[in-house]
Amino acid sequence: MLAFLPSFIIFPLAVLGFTLNLILSGGVVTLCGLVKLLRIKALDQQISRAAHWGYRHWLLHNRQLINLFNKVEWEVTGHTQQLSKEHWYLLIANHKSWLDIPVLGQFALERIPEPKFFLKEELKYVPFIGSGSWALDMPFMKRYSQAQIQKNPELKGKDIETTRRSCEIFRGQPTTMINFVEGTRFTPEKHRHKNSPFGHLLPPKAGGIAFTLASMGELFTALIDVTIIYPDNKGHVLIEMLCGRLKRIVLQVEVLPVDDSIIGDYFNDEAFRQRFQLWLNERWVHKDRAIGQYLAAHTGQTLQSVRPQDQTS
Repeated sequence: MLAFLPSFIIFPLAVLGFTLNLILSGGVVTLCGLVKLLRIKALDQQISRAAHWGYRHWLLHNRQLINLFNKVEWEVTGHTQQLSKEHWYLLIANHKSWLDIPVLGQFALERIPEPKFFLKEELKYVPFIGSGSWALDMPFMKRYSQAQIQKNPELKGKDIETTRRSCEIFRGQPTTMINFVEGTRFTPEKHRHKNSPFGHLLPPKAGGIAFTLASMGELFTALIDVTIIYPDNKGHVLIEMLCGRLKRIVLQVEVLPVDDSIIGDYFNDEAFRQRFQLWLNERWVHKDRAIGQYLAAHTGQTLQSVRPQDQTS
């Protein structure tokens, strides 16, 4: 525990520690991706195991480094005992900081399969990112715009089908897919620019999570809704952590069913689109209120209410 050291000493040590962790663990994953590019079928399983070993150790060492440099309290509430590493999950969360990714990784380590993300098809060809993600079996999604579909109607539904095929590997491999529903990190500037109706959140974007459910919905055992709060750090949370000033990480967890009410053709079925937006908006109203109530109870901040003109995109 090095939190007693001054920030100007902790910061370079923390940056060095996290950088070395990324180089070493990320290097294993990247190397596996480069080997996988050789397309030697007999090595696929061994490469995947090695890549996931590197990924798990990156997550594990991130947690150890956070605890090493910060006197931080982890507070996880909710019915997490029903979660299992043998099941499939869609995890949605608000997005406050770049720290959210290792924090959710820590949450996943002993409870659910390692978190993965849908990536745009174009990222497949980016050096290191593409090969590393491929080695970790992260699915790449191909999306067609409405203009492309209007020009070539045969493309309708092809994006879902293509992505679904890329997810076939998960049928025999328990998986957690993560979606940050706001689409970007929360900042006061973005909050004002988007004229958010929520006190502590940006408006949710429904398209990405709807696409994920349409592609993999039948595989998911449940949907995990995680509310992330850093109640004692109002500034740049990642920088605060690197300076040894991170005090508390709060994860409020709800486990929800995945059924036909939230699986459908979001992009072509207007009735389903409206129902899905209503469902997601209700989740965001609930999440925003939970954040406000926690901050009011534990930090003395004034409880903010959600304006009635909720938005979803």
